[in-house]
Amino acid sequence: MQSDIENTFDAYPADARQRLYEIRNLIFETADELNLGTITEELKWGEASYSSKIGSPIRIDWKAKQPNLVSLFVHCQTQLMETYKELYADHLNFVGKREIQLPLSDPMPLIELRSCIAMALQYHKLKHLPLLGA
Repeated sequence: MQSDIENTFDAYPADARQRLYEIRNLIFETADELNLGTITEELKWGEASYSSKIGSPIRIDWKAKQPNLVSLFVHCQTQLMETYKELYADHLNFVGKREIQLPLSDPMPLIELRSCIAMALQYHKLKHLPLLGA
């Protein structure tokens, strides 16, 4: 039986679905490399959500209103987005205090995205460090 997340992703266009699975895999690979243990995967507000015991949740989704991109979301009351903007303003597209937009037509910015994911998954361990330890 498919999970709720798989059912959600399967309802999306093929290019969006593929990119979301790539980001999902990057989340799990990053968590594994950092030895973070179990990553909780669930639907929150209709979006795929990923969290570790020492981190802040990451959500990913595609929206029909913006069919040419997928987004990665972090909690708006953390230092994550401010740090991401300072580090990667030239490489990533930010919206507000919680969203990174990833155009489907562009190559996935793996180095920057992996760094952002690592900071979010370890947020409570890093939040006292300048630039979250980057």
